[in-house]
This record gives sequence, C-alpha cells and structure tokens, in this order.
Amino acid sequence: MSLLLDTHVLIWAQEEPDRIGKTTRQRMETVDERLHVSTISSLEIARLIHVGLLELDGTLDDWVNKSLEALQCISIEISHSVAVGAYQLPGHFHKDPADRVLVSTARNQDLTLVTADERILSYRHVHTQDARS
Repeated sequence: MSLLLDTHVLIWAQEEPDRIGKTTRQRMETVDERLHVSTISSLEIARLIHVGLLELDGTLDDWVNKSLEALQCISIEISHSVAVGAYQLPGHFHKDPADRVLVSTARNQDLTLVTADERILSYRHVHTQDARS
C-alpha cells in the first residue's frame, strides 16, 4: 500500500530524520511503497513559517521541490471530492481543517497516512502508520 506523509513527517524526513522510527523509515525506503504528499502540507508549512514556528534554509518553494524530489514523492492536489469529504468523515473527528484534508485524501486515494498525531492514529476510519515506530 502507498503512504501519505503527514506534514510533520515530511518535515522530519528532511530536517530531523532520526525522529522517524525504524519500521516507518524502512517502509518509506521500500521500492514497493509509493510516497505521497498533499498540497495542504505546503500550506501548513507556510503557516508555520509565517507565525515563526519553523525556519527553513532558502525559500519554501525550493524546500518543497527539493524535498519531493529527494523523497521521490508524488504530489496530490486537493480535489473537490477530497475537500467535500473532509467534512463528511464518518464518526467523530476533530476540527483541524488540514488534518481533515489529510484524512480525506488518504481515504479517497486508499493510502496509509503516516503520522505521529495521536488524534489521527486513534481515528479508526483511516489506515495509519505511527511515524515513531
């Protein structure tokens, strides 16, 4: 199955790879696994930079392009069905719109969402991989 990287996992993969657990790292490096990144992650990273919670070398555009290339990620644009699905998730899910888009994307594309977010890991309506394991 292919993997969708949560925003923090994308950042970790490039800036702090030791934060990613051995099992997840092995899975991410397996040729059978395709890595995907949602465009919502660029928005989240831009917000983190804007509010002073993250600093990256160079421009964000360059960082994103280099990261996607280095990890050989497939970029997933936010489609209308993903956007609508973000607020039609089954059961109870928290209000964060970016997390809703990521979960909707994973469900829409049949991807496993790689995350360390406990709220997402405990949501039983999406396939997840704990990034710390």
